[in-house]
Amino acid sequence: MAGAIASRMSFSSLKRKQPKTFTVRIVTMDAEMEFNCEMKWKGKDLFDLVCRTLGLRETWFFGLQYTIKDTVAWLKMDKKVLDHDVSKEEPVTFHFLAKFYPENAEEELVQEITQHLFFLQVKKQILDEKIYCPPEASVLLASYAVQAKYGDYDPSVHKRGFLAQEELLPKRVINLYQMTPEMWEERITAWYAEHRGRARDEAEMEYLKIAQDLEMYGVNYFTIRNKKGTELLLGVDALGLHIYDPENRLTPKISFPWNEIRNISYSDKEILQLCIGNHDLFMRRRKADSLEVQQMKAQAREEKARKQMERQRLAREKQMREEAERTRDELERRLLQMKEEATMANEALMRSEETADLLAEKAQITEEEAKLLAQKAAEAEQEMQRIKATAIRTEEEKRLMEQKVLEAEVLALKMAEESERRAKEADQLKQDLQEAREAERRAKQKLLEITTKPTYPPMNPLPAPLPPDIPSFNLIGDSLSFDFKDTDMKRLSMEIEKEKVEYMEKSKHLQEQLNELKTEIEALKLKERETALDILHNENSDQGGTSSKHNTIKKLTLQSAKSRVAFFEEL
Repeated sequence: MAGAIASRMSFSSLKRKQPKTFTVRIVTMDAEMEFNCEMKWKGKDLFDLVCRTLGLRETWFFGLQYTIKDTVAWLKMDKKVLDHDVSKEEPVTFHFLAKFYPENAEEELVQEITQHLFFLQVKKQILDEKIYCPPEASVLLASYAVQAKYGDYDPSVHKRGFLAQEELLPKRVINLYQMTPEMWEERITAWYAEHRGRARDEAEMEYLKIAQDLEMYGVNYFTIRNKKGTELLLGVDALGLHIYDPENRLTPKISFPWNEIRNISYSDKEILQLCIGNHDLFMRRRKADSLEVQQMKAQAREEKARKQMERQRLAREKQMREEAERTRDELERRLLQMKEEATMANEALMRSEETADLLAEKAQITEEEAKLLAQKAAEAEQEMQRIKATAIRTEEEKRLMEQKVLEAEVLALKMAEESERRAKEADQLKQDLQEAREAERRAKQKLLEITTKPTYPPMNPLPAPLPPDIPSFNLIGDSLSFDFKDTDMKRLSMEIEKEKVEYMEKSKHLQEQLNELKTEIEALKLKERETALDILHNENSDQGGTSSKHNTIKKLTLQSAKSRVAFFEEL
């Protein structure tokens, strides 16, 4: 009895100790996950679990976003998850998104997963027109997105229409021009073909490097009023605080970089959190990297070096494979050509044999005809002699006989000429027969040469082993290994320097291409469909506003902070 009671008490105790949980759905830019969370968990507990699951270490850029009555808010790290104003229906949904943006994506984004999530988020914002992107830049960005998804351009694989189902351009851009989907695809593919050799992470980083200089990139806009009650927009981003006219989100009227801001007071806690987070990151970038960041960057450099070496190895193997395939194709072409030559020689031989047989038969017939004519000529001569020897009794008989003799002489002369002609023809036929047999001999000799010639000519030894899966060659490729030695790192440093020079040249070439595309499609533009942002962007371009976003902000901060605050109050 006592044992049964103790057993029930122990079971009840275990039941009470088991924590209560609720289900959470986390939506990233390319996946969905579900977790069972304890009721007591705070925002940081859930956020850390998501980051561990994704293998993400650059956590300071991200946050968990949820929706409240058509507005969005961010999960607070020090507050219980269920104490937020979230739906009580399970699973509770949060979106794992970038909350803060880097000033320079290439320098600050270390992990490949971080770069990929930023790429997907920025691409969606551009397609959803939350970030304004001019048409020519949209085409260029689309080409990098295609490179990231499909790899190197291959005309035999990426045929016309392969982008038909892809969403690559903002609808605003598509509607602005009288261009068919095929015309857009042609222009995107032209640039896509130039990105050969870029891996997915490189293509995504190029996308971000272009996108980060768009005016609305990384800016969160909030409606505010100054002391005069003028309605304005406050823009919060990685560089500082910016004041905009509500009708112009591209170019701020005033800017305050984070290093000038010491105190922020605002009633909206969401804005305050964004300001504090961006300010902290701004100051953090200007300090020495923490040990964790240094380790991540060192690992990223090693990984980048390893990948670069691997890509170089694969590129060399691919080049050797292509050379081997070209050699094989050339040998197959030459073999086919020799087979065709052999067939033609065989046919010529058969024709020669047939011609020789015909000529031999004709020569035999002509020879027999010549013999027969000679015999007839001899008979005619005998007849003539017999007639001469015959006594002619009367004059008439004599005349008739003379006439017959004359006719017989003429006939004999003709027969002699015909006999001579036939003899000559027989001689010519014999000569033709001899020539035909000589041609037959030469054709047989050529056929013999073709059939005995080696199919593959001797080749120079290749500098390195070819891949083992080339079917036409019995070659075995040795496995390659790479050690990160000083010489490798020096060579890598030299290659990086070389890449920097090439990048500057490509940037100049890229700007020229953008201008060419803009000029090319300008004639197809439907002016009446231009949006307010299109018009503002064109006005900025006409006024020489082609400088970078950083330079634009720099110009706006040339005046003292005090005078800028006064200007803001007077707006």
